[in-house]
Amino acid sequence: MKKKYDRAEPFIATRAHHDFEIAEDYVEIISDLLAVNDKARVCDIASQMGVSHVTVIRTLKRLEKKGLLNSEESSSITLTKEGEALASSIRKRHLFLFKYLTTLGVPEEIARIDVEGMEHHVSETTQKVLQAHLEKYLEKS
Repeated sequence: MKKKYDRAEPFIATRAHHDFEIAEDYVEIISDLLAVNDKARVCDIASQMGVSHVTVIRTLKRLEKKGLLNSEESSSITLTKEGEALASSIRKRHLFLFKYLTTLGVPEEIARIDVEGMEHHVSETTQKVLQAHLEKYLEKS
């Protein structure tokens, strides 16, 4: 017999993923900025995210409380070890999904948009299955 709330589990998981998406996006962008410019500033993050500097400042404060980054008023934003690990993980997932979609024939401009949402919702299990599928596909090509 089915449990009363069988449908609730996927919705609960999706809401939890949505809550963490912003953190993943911010640490990914901060990491990218640090790699290219050796610094990540509020104005650069705002430009990359398409949000106001006030939104960035508020979000950075929340992420700092979560232990993902350090921000000083007068200096660049830096990632903690936890933030760096999260950025690395999301970047790998992002690059894999982009490769997967473009290999399947999705145009790059569409894949870039789709990946921004998909990277936050694909479980490690699903990603491993997709990776195996891609490898088999590429072997046949």
